Amino acid sequence: MKKIFKLYVVAWAVMFALFQVISFTVPGWAGVGKYTPTFWIGYLCIMISFLGQLICAYIALKAGDSRKVFYRISLVVTSYTGLLLSFVFGGLCMLIPAFPFWAGSILCAAVLAFNVVSIMKTSVSATLVERADEKEKAQVSFLKTLTADAEILPAKAKSETVKKDCKRVYETVRYSDPVSCAALSAIEKEIAVKFSVFTKAVEEDNAAEVKEIADELMILLEDRNKKCRLLK
Repeated sequence: MKKIFKLYVVAWAVMFALFQVISFTVPGWAGVGKYTPTFWIGYLCIMISFLGQLICAYIALKAGDSRKVFYRISLVVTSYTGLLLSFVFGGLCMLIPAFPFWAGSILCAAVLAFNVVSIMKTSVSATLVERADEKEKAQVSFLKTLTADAEILPAKAKSETVKKDCKRVYETVRYSDPVSCAALSAIEKEIAVKFSVFTKAVEEDNAAEVKEIADELMILLEDRNKKCRLLK
């Protein structure tokens, strides 16, 4: 993502330089001074929006995780929209020398205020979505890990009887409710401990012990699933 941000900075710098060239090389109206107070108000409005847009792009693209960048890309879009609005209204102040100073000040201040509020709302929304995603990942991590471990167990079995019990446990784990919560921590800890013992029994090819622990695991998993349904 750092490489993408560097490319973005290059594009931003080109547009920034182009704005400076246009601002100070375009001639003013005949007989009217170009650099009026209203001109500088419009110029300042666009400059602030330019810098704000770059900061928003940095915040959005600095994350190494592509998923987080995806959540924050709306921040770039919002700040870019704000920059376009600043170009429109700030540009009017710069191009029309007769535009009243007080009107230009109010107009540019309103545009900047709108941009700031929009960016803040977008930033809060992106943060809430990101937190919700992190919470969801944490809630399903236990069963995802357990499913992955259960899936490879049949390959470790040396006999068909043991392999059959491994598949039975795997199917039960696979179709269990993936969402976890604090209220399930005790039974999930018990399942994890029992599964560790089950794995050792499979590796030792102890068919009797494997069957016994497999039955216990299935009871625990069913109990967990019932609690999941009650907690929803």
